[in-house]
Amino acid sequence: MQAKQHVIFAAPFFMDATLAFINGAAQLPGINLTVVSQDPQEKIPEKIRHRLAGHWRIDDGLDPQQLVDGARALAGRFGRPKRYIATLEQLQVPLAEAREALGITGLGVTAARQFRDKALMKTVLSKAGVPCARHALVGTRDAAESFAKQVGFPLVVKPPAGAGGKGTYRLDSNNDLDKFLDSFPPDPRAPALYEEFVHGTEYSFDSVVIAGQPVWHSISRYMPSPLEVLKNDWIQWCVMLPRDIGGPEFDPIRKAAFGGVRALGLETGLSHMEWFRLQNNRIAISEVGARPPGAQFTSLLSYAHDMDFYRAWPKLMVFDEFDVPQRRYAAGAAYIRGQGRGRIRRIHGLGEAQRRFGSLVVEAKLPQEGQAPSDSYEGDGYIIVRHPETGVVENALTEIVKLIRVELS
Repeated sequence: MQAKQHVIFAAPFFMDATLAFINGAAQLPGINLTVVSQDPQEKIPEKIRHRLAGHWRIDDGLDPQQLVDGARALAGRFGRPKRYIATLEQLQVPLAEAREALGITGLGVTAARQFRDKALMKTVLSKAGVPCARHALVGTRDAAESFAKQVGFPLVVKPPAGAGGKGTYRLDSNNDLDKFLDSFPPDPRAPALYEEFVHGTEYSFDSVVIAGQPVWHSISRYMPSPLEVLKNDWIQWCVMLPRDIGGPEFDPIRKAAFGGVRALGLETGLSHMEWFRLQNNRIAISEVGARPPGAQFTSLLSYAHDMDFYRAWPKLMVFDEFDVPQRRYAAGAAYIRGQGRGRIRRIHGLGEAQRRFGSLVVEAKLPQEGQAPSDSYEGDGYIIVRHPETGVVENALTEIVKLIRVELS
């Protein structure tokens, strides 16, 4: 009998999505899955914990040396690791450094940094001829004012290694810029990424490449963009995966996206890209992550394709294999956000939403009374719907965010 291969999953914290990927990896045949984490093993649900071969706890889940030390400790019990994998955006560079020190196959340090550092990413994409917004890494007030004069307003300012819209600001005028610079004085040691604000419809592009060759992709539309959601805390937003994405209107992004992923250095893996459709069918890529998407996107992909992407991703990373699925449904998520200030007091409109669209709902996580509101664009809960017809899903999402209102007080 062939011995099982050792695979390590790095997970600083056991968030729900992380646990879903760990559970998917643990069910792969022929491997002993171990986990290196900052959280204690007791935080892993028993139904997942019993599938693991081992666990090693470290003090800092983002420290490359501790990731190396944890892997070596586990290797003493389970053999040299075949792969060392993780889903967290902030972990991609430290884990690449750990893999390099251990001699384990996977995303290299140079490529990880090009995906993680948004300013470097834009430079690489621009040199490769991939369309993206004009940008600059700014560490002084003079540089900020010069960029604003050159590009004009609105501007978007974000940390170069941001994730999930955190720390992202939109500036609409010189007055906004002055206030921002007064509140957040530029620091040459920690420059911020200044970008041209592109006007258009925002989408995402999830894709799989194996040995540098494109094998699959998915397109999703934001309703509206996450940045607009962050700026207006009253907005409840949606993400929709149309069933048919094969039309020529998406040819420009298919070409640019796979060219961009290639330029950034991803050989085998799944990437998540955010992009805009502009006027005259032009496009602009916003940013790319060399990891599975967050905000329930992996669940949406699973529902749209009748395929468990929480298991498909680790299979891809461990065995370099991906079973290309057929898009069987349109699917979408409505993100529910509290209105007002304070804790969640009451949820309005659930009954009517259930009466009208309950038959379409495949998953929901609703906010609870007394719960503190989230500061994320993902909101306080979500409802996922699917149907073979895209129009049915789009109508359901639009109506659900009108019907359901979360009251804070």
